[in-house]
Amino acid sequence: MNYQETLDWMFKQLPMYQRIGAAAYKPNLNNTIALLDLLGNPQHNFKSVHVAGTNGKGSTSHMLASIFQEAGYKTGLYTSPHLRDFRERIRINGEMIPEDNVTQFIEKYHDEFQKIGLSFFEMTVGMAFQYFADEQVDIAIVEVGMGGRLDSTNLITPELSVITNIGYDHMQFLGDTLEKIAGEKAGIIKEGIPVVIGETQPETHQVFEDKARELHSPIFFADQTFDCDEIHIDELQTKKYDIWKNSELYLEACEIPLTGNYQKKNLTTVMCAADLLRDKFDLSDDNIRDGVANVIRNTHLMGRWQILSHDPLTIADTGHNVDGIREVVSQLAEMTYNKLHFVIGTVNDKDIDHILQLLPHNCEYYFCKADIPRGLDANILAQKAFDFGLRGNVYSSVRDAYLSAQNAASFDDVVFIGGSNFTVAEVI
Repeated sequence: MNYQETLDWMFKQLPMYQRIGAAAYKPNLNNTIALLDLLGNPQHNFKSVHVAGTNGKGSTSHMLASIFQEAGYKTGLYTSPHLRDFRERIRINGEMIPEDNVTQFIEKYHDEFQKIGLSFFEMTVGMAFQYFADEQVDIAIVEVGMGGRLDSTNLITPELSVITNIGYDHMQFLGDTLEKIAGEKAGIIKEGIPVVIGETQPETHQVFEDKARELHSPIFFADQTFDCDEIHIDELQTKKYDIWKNSELYLEACEIPLTGNYQKKNLTTVMCAADLLRDKFDLSDDNIRDGVANVIRNTHLMGRWQILSHDPLTIADTGHNVDGIREVVSQLAEMTYNKLHFVIGTVNDKDIDHILQLLPHNCEYYFCKADIPRGLDANILAQKAFDFGLRGNVYSSVRDAYLSAQNAASFDDVVFIGGSNFTVAEVI
């Protein structure tokens, strides 16, 4: 198979949670264990940092990878899902895995993969771990796909575990309370390995404390030690923060090109993680500062409050659950514009009612469905939205909705694209 045929086989022959949802979920790690045994357990041949959480784990992973790149380390980065190109999931020093590596990996193990019955995600994790081992990376930042305890990435033994926060998402798999969801995320905590918790939350604090104590793992709540004070605001370009550790200035005027307000929480988490790793990996203040400042250039992060154009101002953000949408709506409310044009498409297994309750009424909606089986039919989305007092039109595709919003918007309007990773992906 050539590269495109290989991708088609990966997407269509094997279950992929991001496309079809629950049918791809497996309640154990047996397949991944069999896969990694087949590959010779490559996950043992590189150092790693493991990052979980409901929101922010992608941005956190990218910032940590960028810091290690600035320090001169050959840095692997595994994230999901991708937006434009499957190979975004597997990078070394910001460069995507070559197409030949993808095709050769599948060609070599095609028959064995079919015998095991691997999911798309399991196979991709194996590909990443094999690539990182073959290329002898110094460190790999590995983002959890979903949950933690039963995620295919959870067979690494990292230098540090990071859990950004806990919110309501994937409840059909992870549980219907924050405590239950936290229990699944806490599954990445390993015996004796330090863990950073990004946000202190009353419902989950004890869950993490108990798990860390059980496994003799030092635990650090980032927001209890670090604080980021915003000192410069340019919502279209960069923000600057003074970083404080235990009320003492840690880094002055740290610049970040990720302008979503929610990045302040992720920056706090990153600072705590980098601080814990700096002695072991000789990370300097300049490495940390430059890593954050150059994260987009170094790792090519996309879809986080991303400015797509300025006339009209067009913003895309992949926030897709209740907490993510709440952050988006809060930031939109701070902006000055004549009219808001909101292009929205969601997936069919999200808490749609609670998301719609958060959305503003004084804007025009462009309802659409991303081109995946898991996408929620745009007519159903529009009807649900109508029940919450949200008005707009239905479009046959994300592209049609986006172009209609662009054409309708005046120079002093804002166009926003969101609701799911897949809606954003089709626009980007």
